[in-house]
This record gives sequence, C-alpha cells and structure tokens, in this order.
Amino acid sequence: MASGIKDKVAILGMGCSHFGERWDVGSEQLMVEAFNEALKDADIGRSEIGAAWLGSALDQANVGNSAIPLSTALRMQGIPVTRVENMCATGTEALRGACYAVAAGAVDIALALGVEKLKDTGYGGLPVPTKGTLSDLWMPYCSSPAGFAQLASGYQARYRLSREELKRSLAHVSWKSHQNGARSPKAHLRRPVSIETILAAPIIAEPLGVFDCCGVSDGAACAIVTTPDIARGLGKRDLVTVKALQISASSGRESGISEWDGSCVPNTRLAARAAYREAGITDPRRELTQLEVHDCFSITELVTMEDLGLSEPEVRLPMSWTVNSTLMAPCPARRTADSSALGTPSGLRA
Repeated sequence: MASGIKDKVAILGMGCSHFGERWDVGSEQLMVEAFNEALKDADIGRSEIGAAWLGSALDQANVGNSAIPLSTALRMQGIPVTRVENMCATGTEALRGACYAVAAGAVDIALALGVEKLKDTGYGGLPVPTKGTLSDLWMPYCSSPAGFAQLASGYQARYRLSREELKRSLAHVSWKSHQNGARSPKAHLRRPVSIETILAAPIIAEPLGVFDCCGVSDGAACAIVTTPDIARGLGKRDLVTVKALQISASSGRESGISEWDGSCVPNTRLAARAAYREAGITDPRRELTQLEVHDCFSITELVTMEDLGLSEPEVRLPMSWTVNSTLMAPCPARRTADSSALGTPSGLRA
C-alpha cells in the first residue's frame, strides 16, 4: 500500500533569479542565476547531483522541448535530465520528479529547476499556442483574464455579492500582494499600491481590473533535494522536509455537467484533501503556520483559500476579505511576495 513521501525528502538548497523584464539575459543565464544560489545554499558541488528535472511550460517561447538546455547551461555532464510540462503546475511537476527520485532511492541528491522567458515574445500576456487537438475540444482558446473573470462571476453569484463587495474583496488581495512585493528584493513590481488606486484601475475583463491581474515576467527558480540522513551528514540542521506532494487534473467533466457552478476549482479541493491525508493534517486552519497561495489573479486567492479548506464556506463576505489577506497576519495569511508582484513565469509555478 502506498505510504506517501512524508519526511522522506529534505530541501537541501533553494535559489531564484530576479524576476522582471530581463531583456539583458536569456533562459540559460536565468537558470544559472537560480542554480548558483541554490548550490551555494546547499553547500555541495555540482558533481554530487545525480539527476535533474527542468520545468518549462511554453517551449515555443523558451528553451525548446527537451531538457538539454539545462545540461548545457549548468554543465551537468552525464546525468539524466528530464523536461516536464503541466501548464500552471509545471514547477510542481519538476519538484515532484526530483522528490520522488530521492524518496525511491534512485538518486541521493536531485535538482528541480523551472524557467520561463516570456518577455521576448513581445506579447503583452501569455502566449496562446495550440494545446493539441484533443485538449482543444475540451478547452477552447480563452485568454487568462477572461477565464478567471468567469471564475469571479461564478463566485459572485454563489455568494450573492454586489459588484462593490466583490471588487473590494479582490482589491484587498491585490493590495496585500503589492505590499508584500515591495518588501521582496527580487520581485518584478516593488511599489505599494493603495486600495483606492486598485479600485479605480481600468477593467481588463469584468470584474478584473489591472491590479487584479499578475504581470508577465522572466525568471527561474531552483531546488536541490536529498534524504534527511544525507542532509544531516552534510551538517544541515533544522531540516525542512517535504510533507506531501499532490496534483489533481480534470478530465473535463466540469464542462459537461450542471452541478458545478463555476465558483470553485474542484481539482484544488481533491489535491488538498490528498495532500492533507499524506501529510497527516486533520485541521489545516489550526495546523498550518505559513502558506504560499497562488494569486495569478486576485480571484484565484479568494477561491483557493476556500478550496484548501482555510476559509469558512457559505459566508456572505469571504474570510479572505477580513482575515486571510491581512498583511503578514498570523496563519492563514502569512505570505511572501505574490504572483501579482513577483510575476508569473509558468515553468516555476506550483
């Protein structure tokens, strides 16, 4: 019977590049920037890494459809390298591959790296390449703002919120994100923005305004993982171990049934339950002390907090408005820089 990977993998080192409009570098330099920081944090030599996973979601605008650019850029001679892509979960897939390899005993030390170079396309948002014939049957072309605007509309209808109530709730999320981003030296957008400015911003896709939408950035992030025993043998103390890694993908069922009201993401709920079960968490609001919640759009955070079981369901004014989005508040809102301020290179995202 499967037992999961709880406490079987330790984070040995982490690193990331600066995020932003990195016209001065290519994907290779971004990878090196993140890798060097992770290698220094891990305090090991590159020859000790036994396998590597590269996350890159948009290969047409980035490194291509193989992992060879990682081998070349990082001078990883002779080890197995694998490129993974799973849309917005691409970063998680890279880390999952590295963690599973270590947990299985296939390698002692593994590397996961995500990179995306989006600004060179000259396109204002995410590129819209074909997703393949079968995928297009279920998920026709739709811009990201338009898709998440539909989620906001479903959320508004479910809770019978007025437009003003919804906009203020979204604005509070965006305000918090930019406040946190201003404190992060590697964020793309580092200027605090007032709630009044956010509310007055032009609409991109009703009801989402400019500040409800994350920026498109260039960037890279890297993690080096090993077993707890090896980490301790390398002199590491106060280990950070992986408690759970779960992904849930939709079969497209939601598009063909009427029971889904468009106000939540069912697969987030499935993945959350599986992760809590793997980690042995029974009361996430009490047991979790820090969160990193994806906020590609402000509505994403509101919905995700409920889908993770961290906000009370069926309330008129969502908890995210009153508690979860308070700047650096106790759990469940303690946050670092968010996608709204850091930017959102797809290959890095969880």
